[in-house]
Amino acid sequence: MAVSRDIVVHPHPVLRKKASTVESIDARIRGVVEDMRRIARELDGIGIAAPQVGESLRIFLTCAHEGEPERVFINPRLEISGEGVLHDEGCLSLPDIRGEILRPVAARITALDLDGQEFTLESSAFLARVWQHEFDHLEGILIIDRMRPLDRLANRRAIRDLERAADPSRGR
Repeated sequence: MAVSRDIVVHPHPVLRKKASTVESIDARIRGVVEDMRRIARELDGIGIAAPQVGESLRIFLTCAHEGEPERVFINPRLEISGEGVLHDEGCLSLPDIRGEILRPVAARITALDLDGQEFTLESSAFLARVWQHEFDHLEGILIIDRMRPLDRLANRRAIRDLERAADPSRGR
């Protein structure tokens, strides 16, 4: 029986867990990736990580964007370098929440694809930022953890609304 996955939003606990290593790329993993693709398309995302569909697995994908093809990253290892640059970011798991996030400009990533083949990519473009954002999800880190205090303050009500929707007793 196929599992029907949907986007998971803050404060769901899976978003705060360090994701587990993928031991083998089987039908279950392929199903998770298919759901990630579908959800990213439906929500017009640039990338999505497995925890965002309720699966604590070290998988993310980046959608086709600015001439780059869609790619699946399984068990990625990320190296970041360069000066930090502020850029506006949002997140599918934090709807209507945006903020300026400081991230290093360059990244090198090594991962497995869906066929189990290892690959390495480097970028000092927008893609490096997307890798860092999605990798954060695998570590249980959200953009609200990286926001400057002013952006956090500006988003306080939206964050609280998400938390209340998950647990109505929080607002009392």
